[in-house]
Amino acid sequence: MTGRSKNQHLALWIAATGLSHGEIARRIAAAAKTEGHRQIAPDTTRIRRWVDGERPRPPVPSLLAGVISDAVGQPLTPGDLGLTAAGPTLDSIQLPLLTEAAARTLAGWTQMDLFIDRRDTLKLALGAPLILAAERMLGGTARRMTRTTRGFDADTTAALEEVTAFFTQADASKGGGLYRSAIVAQLAEVARRIEEGVPLSLKARVFAATADLAALAGWVSHDCGRYPTAQRYWSYGIYAASEAGQPDRGVEIVTRMSHQMIYLGHPDDALGLLGVAAKKATIPATRALVASQTGRVHAALGDERNAARHLGTADELIAQGLGDAPAWVDYFDGAEHAGARAVSARDLAGLHGKEQPASAHFSNALRLRRDGFDRVKVMDRIGLAAALFAEDEPELGAAAAHHALDDAIRIDSTLVTSRLNTLLSAAGRYRTATVDAVRARASDLAATRPTPVAA
Repeated sequence: MTGRSKNQHLALWIAATGLSHGEIARRIAAAAKTEGHRQIAPDTTRIRRWVDGERPRPPVPSLLAGVISDAVGQPLTPGDLGLTAAGPTLDSIQLPLLTEAAARTLAGWTQMDLFIDRRDTLKLALGAPLILAAERMLGGTARRMTRTTRGFDADTTAALEEVTAFFTQADASKGGGLYRSAIVAQLAEVARRIEEGVPLSLKARVFAATADLAALAGWVSHDCGRYPTAQRYWSYGIYAASEAGQPDRGVEIVTRMSHQMIYLGHPDDALGLLGVAAKKATIPATRALVASQTGRVHAALGDERNAARHLGTADELIAQGLGDAPAWVDYFDGAEHAGARAVSARDLAGLHGKEQPASAHFSNALRLRRDGFDRVKVMDRIGLAAALFAEDEPELGAAAAHHALDDAIRIDSTLVTSRLNTLLSAAGRYRTATVDAVRARASDLAATRPTPVAA
């Protein structure tokens, strides 16, 4: 067994079946015989070796997944059982729907993130795997095995809620670069405690706070250019939201994943994610958020009619009132939607030649923004300056740009860097002393800001 590590995922799922190793072996042999594989007849020793880390050859992983799926009443893949070549902690954003196994996967992601630079190894999920993962997590119900309750009590749960609220506010104000490692370390500690057991009386609170923390870890990872890492934390956030009985929380996290797809130039995948989210959104705030985001994606695709339709739906929902929105979505308001309208107009005009002046929408977003959202205010200010340059107002654009750059110095964010690059592009056609000064300032600042890591 030298050099081989125990397959904890398989061990947990076998325990969840309540079956002995001998019965597992008998059922695999019966399934193999049915499929015509008469030479496959494992025994108890072979099952134990698989748990100890030996990896069976095909078609055994699929047969084993089928047997365990039948026993637990939940569809599982060989990856869920830790039987894929690289294992579920690296190559997949899927999570096993078993409390302890999911927490162990999260612990693996955080450990890899904190101690090993694997950004070049991690794969960004795109297309069907991404959409299906979101759909599965939003509709999934986990099984819980551990009956111990050592991981959390009322005091540690309250502390988790407080530190998550602190990090959330700090990210919105200053950007997440300074806090990302601390947020990931906190998430690693949460994963460890969940494995130790969560009292049923605290389950909703623990997993609600964990969903918030995982969503934030994903967002700050995205804001630092660690895109595959962000997907993995968001995946756990969706799972935790389901455990907390907050499906709309999971919907909000899916919109973050869609935002990333827009940012990385995959609008079709963004639409696929939002289609999943739209089916699950039930409260006014998430329904409006999904509609606003969907309109933005259609704008990026140059579809002016569908952009207007979805943005109009968000307008109507906001006008009707979003009610007493939960804290995790109360950032979405008229200002945030105005920001979505602004970038929609920008994309329709800049990428597709539509007559859609964006400066008025950026100005409206700035007028409506609440205190504490400094990063997005800076992004709005830079967006306004770029829009004014695009609308042939170089003097107004230069004045707005200097105001934006004064504020941008204090924000640590690749999202701000991206807006700076947009500003530089928009100012490129003007060759005056005033605009040259803006270009020099923006170039110098962009050079000192964090830049995205290739996905």
